Amino acid sequence: MIQDVEFRFEGGRSGVLLIHGLTGTPTEMRLVGKGLNRAGFSVYGMQLAGHCGDVPDLLATGWKDWYASVVAAAERFRKEVDHLFVAGLSMGAVLALKLAADYPDWVRGVGVYGATFRYDGWAIPWYGRLSFLLPMIGRLGIGKSLMVHENEPYGLRDERLRAQISGLMLGGDSAAAGLPGNPWPSLAQMYDMAAVVRRELPRVCAPCFIAHATEDDVASLENAYLVARSVSGPVEMLLLEDSYHMITIDRERRTLSQHSADFFAHIAASCTLSARAVA
Repeated sequence: MIQDVEFRFEGGRSGVLLIHGLTGTPTEMRLVGKGLNRAGFSVYGMQLAGHCGDVPDLLATGWKDWYASVVAAAERFRKEVDHLFVAGLSMGAVLALKLAADYPDWVRGVGVYGATFRYDGWAIPWYGRLSFLLPMIGRLGIGKSLMVHENEPYGLRDERLRAQISGLMLGGDSAAAGLPGNPWPSLAQMYDMAAVVRRELPRVCAPCFIAHATEDDVASLENAYLVARSVSGPVEMLLLEDSYHMITIDRERRTLSQHSADFFAHIAASCTLSARAVA
């Protein structure tokens, strides 16, 4: 059964919609959400369709379902705030960029955390780097029951936290720590979406705050550079040297929260001044 683990933190009239990654959970965005809320933002940690249940729950959905849940959450949340920002981790960052491309009038700024267009980090085995072939394999009906299991270091440089999260994940608590691996069909869906969003990046005109671990074990820095050189809006980049892929909960999460809050606050202030000037 899918558990509802979305969260809300009430704050000011600027709001940040937070999007977790593939097979992940809103819990991975909670600490950054708390940091943003302490800085005065309202925060909505949404839950992607099909997530926080078991593998069949996830396999019953595809990328268009995941994205539809993002659009629905943004549509609800934007009615509660004056300025809407969106930030996502891993595949959540790709979804956030698609939202900004499709709804430029909604999104004031984007937080791009550990963007994953390809699984090409240093901990990905050689065969994992061929996962971009999965959409073609999926169309042939191959590998429907196969899964790519998570491996050390599970995106976490902090060893204490790694032990805690991996214990929950391997223990089957998908609502707290996500699934222990990525089903082949879901990975294929992610790659299909990534191909679509990659073509749409020039349509992203909102300012983008791109944060990425220099030693990301899951997605190399090339994923971040792809976003930086492709979007049309202004870009600010933060490279984190003491974290792995899960930068929202790893050692530099407070640095990430503070820089994100400063970035979004500057945009919100500029929007408010522009509105007053027009009035």
